[in-house]
Amino acid sequence: MSFIWPIMLLFLALVPLFVLLYILLQQRRRRLAESYGHLGLAQGAVGHSLGVRRHIPPALFLVGLTILILALARPQTAVSLPRQEGTVILAFDVSGSMAADDLEPTRLEAAKLAAQEFIERQPSSVQIGVVAFSGSGFAVQPPTNDPEAILAAINRLGPELGTSLAQGILASLDVIAPNNGQASSLNSDPQPTPTPVPDGTYTSASIVLLTDGENTAPPDPFEAAQIAADRGVRVYTIGIGSAAGTILQVNGFAVHTQLDEAMLQHISEITGGTYYYAQDEENLRKIYADLTPQLVVKSEKMEITSILAGASILILLVGGVFSLLWFSRLP
Repeated sequence: MSFIWPIMLLFLALVPLFVLLYILLQQRRRRLAESYGHLGLAQGAVGHSLGVRRHIPPALFLVGLTILILALARPQTAVSLPRQEGTVILAFDVSGSMAADDLEPTRLEAAKLAAQEFIERQPSSVQIGVVAFSGSGFAVQPPTNDPEAILAAINRLGPELGTSLAQGILASLDVIAPNNGQASSLNSDPQPTPTPVPDGTYTSASIVLLTDGENTAPPDPFEAAQIAADRGVRVYTIGIGSAAGTILQVNGFAVHTQLDEAMLQHISEITGGTYYYAQDEENLRKIYADLTPQLVVKSEKMEITSILAGASILILLVGGVFSLLWFSRLP
């Protein structure tokens, strides 16, 4: 237990003074009883019949006063509370095929609408970031608990070209842990020496990777998934589209797109996540509903002034009631 105003504990020095004062008053009362002869005998009989009971109300008053002084110092203690918390990165595939309208109004817009419902359900203890990826990956919104900022970032997304699942994972990891360099180490460009990241550092973080196509650009998505797994980051993959493949018209070009479910399943297995297949808009909403952040038990400091103050008042009241019932007076 710690105290916000520890200086108030100095008032505890008054407690032994009150004990001494009570002892002196008892001694004075005893001397007065003895000095009155036959009146002293009568009072002695009464005192003998009361026994220890005569000291209960003063003792309760003393305990209540002590607790009240502790409450004035504003105590706080560590309390373990279960709650949902962590970081969720929504990684959207913005390749040209996401403009297909087999999910109304388009695959990308349907994904945005489903993500909006997911965002609005999250408690403030969950931070959400947004990443877009096609041939490369980039952060659109760093993790925040501001729903308006997250939704504005999602609404800015538009179709691009190419699909690199690894870039989506790596960009998400860089958002979760900026500037440590390890996630970018799969890229061909020279990188500064990364800061070592202990295994399992980010167990409260997860990535939701939403894509409708097969991997068409480096680096290797399985290597990126292993980096995520080493950090303790789970990757939940959501597949949109047909595993058999389909021809889409993108910017005047005929593009064949095919959902590689086996790859997405393996990415999720490596990281301890789950693969989902979104057949339609309603199914996509249900998938988002299943994506609940991790429930953790976290120790927090909580002020317990009100609890101690209430306990002290209760004890003082009980002491007053006993004193009035037994002696028709307060101590």
